[in-house]
Amino acid sequence: MAEGLRERKKRQTRQYISDVATGLFVERGFDAVTVAEIADAANVSVNTVYNYFPAKEDLFLDRSSGVVDRLARWVRGRDPGESAARAVLRELRAEVEAVSPRIGLFPGYAPFMRVIEAAPALRSRLWALGQDVQATLEQALREETGATDEDPLPGLMAGQIAWLHGTVMASVGREMLRERPPQEVSREVLGLLDDMEDLLSEKVLNYAVRGAQ
Repeated sequence: MAEGLRERKKRQTRQYISDVATGLFVERGFDAVTVAEIADAANVSVNTVYNYFPAKEDLFLDRSSGVVDRLARWVRGRDPGESAARAVLRELRAEVEAVSPRIGLFPGYAPFMRVIEAAPALRSRLWALGQDVQATLEQALREETGATDEDPLPGLMAGQIAWLHGTVMASVGREMLRERPPQEVSREVLGLLDDMEDLLSEKVLNYAVRGAQ
């Protein structure tokens, strides 16, 4: 359905507040900027800011919502004959080969990472986000395999598969923090993915293979 005027204005307002906040955080640091200062700079009320962003961390990590179900979506969309782990490996390689900004492969990522490195609250939020990614993946694996809630295997597999994603994101962030060229980092991370695949057991690599349609 086409986006209505009201929805578009709300989306634009939310994006503007986030952009203003991110600019302030990059300039002065996350802890040094208050929500009141963000509201004043964006010419909105503090209540308006909180209406769009329940917590200050949400202002900086406002695009994280699409990350939580990323691995689950990749697993649910795997090809016939493809396992859960191989689907995630394929999607990760595609993102890295494309030098995708979605995983931090763009020149302006270093200032963003510096804000995170200097703010314990943001690092804690990222850790919690990683836990949400793994939990959402585990639920998808249970549904895809028909496993019961008592079966520990989907949880174990989710931990192994989520490790791939977390390691790639951490590696990209670390190298981009050094302001290295994205294409150069991309080539190295592709090699890292090969090394990680070699470390996975056949049981992990062949778990949750989708049957022929």
